[in-house]
Amino acid sequence: MPFRIANAASKTLRTVALLEAFKGAVVLLAGFGVLSLAHHDAQRVAEQLVAHSHLNPASRYPRIFLDLAGQITEPQIPLIAAGAGLYVFVRFIEAYGLWHYQKWAQWVSAASGAIYVPFELLELREHVTWLGLAALALNVLVVIFMLHFVLHGKEIVK
Repeated sequence: MPFRIANAASKTLRTVALLEAFKGAVVLLAGFGVLSLAHHDAQRVAEQLVAHSHLNPASRYPRIFLDLAGQITEPQIPLIAAGAGLYVFVRFIEAYGLWHYQKWAQWVSAASGAIYVPFELLELREHVTWLGLAALALNVLVVIFMLHFVLHGKEIVK
């Protein structure tokens, strides 16, 4: 039985590593999208994107997106892209560490997952959605899983 537990733990760590890499890739693409807005009207581009995606511009998330796009100024674009780059770097390093069963990456994953929990709870307090509940549940599971292995020193069979 220990081999099964270790093998399942190994698969779970690799799944979390892929999740972190995916989050980094999404933000990397978004960062390039923000950079492409340089010398363009961000509000107009955002409106075209929402219309092209057949989203209701009056609904919650498209409205937030449109409002944020309307607030972006030319000098902010490089700062937003740099912030996105830093986030991507951390996510990819974390994913690499988790993929290679590094203890420090488990700590980073537990901490980064825990950081989101209060914000997700505040969001759910305002509007309960299935997406919000799923994000909260996923982050709590990742935090619990990572803390379990960090604190109990479980060996992971490769």
